[in-house]
Amino acid sequence: MMRLPSNGTPSRAWRFGLCAALCWPVLSCGGGGGGSSSSASIAPTSPPPTVANVVGVVVDAGPTSTSPDVNTLFTTVTVCVPGSTTSCQTIDHIQVDTASFGLRILAPVLTLSLPVQTTANGASLLECTQFVDGYSWGPVASADVQISGESASSVPVQVIGDAKFTSVPANCSSIGPAEDTVATFGANGILGVGVFAQDCGGGCVTTVDNGVYYACTSAQCQATTAVLASQVPNPVTLFAKDNNGVVIQLPSVAAAGAATVTGSLIFGIDTQTNNKSGSQSVLTLDSTNGDFTTVFNGQPPLTQSFLDTGSNGYYFNDTGLQQCTSTNFAKFYCPASPQNFSAVLQGQNAVSATVSFTVDDAETLGGNDPSLVAFATLAGTYPTADTFDWGLPFYYGRTVYTAIENAATAVGTGPYVAF
Repeated sequence: MMRLPSNGTPSRAWRFGLCAALCWPVLSCGGGGGGSSSSASIAPTSPPPTVANVVGVVVDAGPTSTSPDVNTLFTTVTVCVPGSTTSCQTIDHIQVDTASFGLRILAPVLTLSLPVQTTANGASLLECTQFVDGYSWGPVASADVQISGESASSVPVQVIGDAKFTSVPANCSSIGPAEDTVATFGANGILGVGVFAQDCGGGCVTTVDNGVYYACTSAQCQATTAVLASQVPNPVTLFAKDNNGVVIQLPSVAAAGAATVTGSLIFGIDTQTNNKSGSQSVLTLDSTNGDFTTVFNGQPPLTQSFLDTGSNGYYFNDTGLQQCTSTNFAKFYCPASPQNFSAVLQGQNAVSATVSFTVDDAETLGGNDPSLVAFATLAGTYPTADTFDWGLPFYYGRTVYTAIENAATAVGTGPYVAF
């Protein structure tokens, strides 16, 4: 979810989806533990990539089967100590998020010692990530990153929950509890491949009290600016090629749900034969926050709408749609029977596309088979009135393009989404 820094200036940094806020106890968003692996445990359920710019993605129960994730898209990433070909670690169950920016890894699963970046005065550079219901805190470190055949060197990444950095500023921790373990975070890390090149951008270059970056010594942490080169970047922008965006392909999911869904994350747009643009609707986005407009059910235009694989359902407000009454399902929708809807998605370029979707009773999804974790009809309310969060169910049965800001493709320059 988008957050507001302490100075009130909108930040594009955090749109980590509502999975963290809206979960149920049996089919939860978070895992109950986890660890690293020397090879990708995602491999048995994801098709191996056939070309260098493709990596498999999977929706499954997550890092632990004791507390399954719901509608969470994972992939595998390899990180190395900068300049090393032997001090490397391959980490599975990294969540793929098209509405955030940058690679973040949970310290409890990281076995490498990555060098922490420092500010001009020698302090350690740390970052605060705030969610709907909590926060994550950790240093910005450098790592060589490889995803399938794509690689980038000395990439700033956030290491969440590093035990060497436990002094958290109050304006970071005030939003709620820490989410710095696999159990509370729901993944071994997150790969933000959204439409912006850095997680904060120009605002954090010029504004000290930006609510995102901090300079920390053994004595204290103080808010600090961060030049673009030090900010956590969308790693796709640093690839030698295939660096202008991503394409996500997922199959359809039956109404009853699925235990596993496998697909592909393709790097680049119009850079290879497997990522060519075609007849998709291209919706350009607001260049500040990456938004488009949704026209839905007679409501005023929802001008802060976005596509987000990091949200585990459709999130919007509709007073005519029955909400769940169970405390465990608060804020989810529970209609008496499946409800069919349509909405019009409008880009900044006046291109529009009509999308149909169905909302079903969240309490009964998967009720007959607890192994099911992928649902195309999961939906809930959104905290603000002007937003429609098109979460992972939107991606089922579609090929969706995400073009990065200022990056050229055959059909235009990002930021845009196309499907």
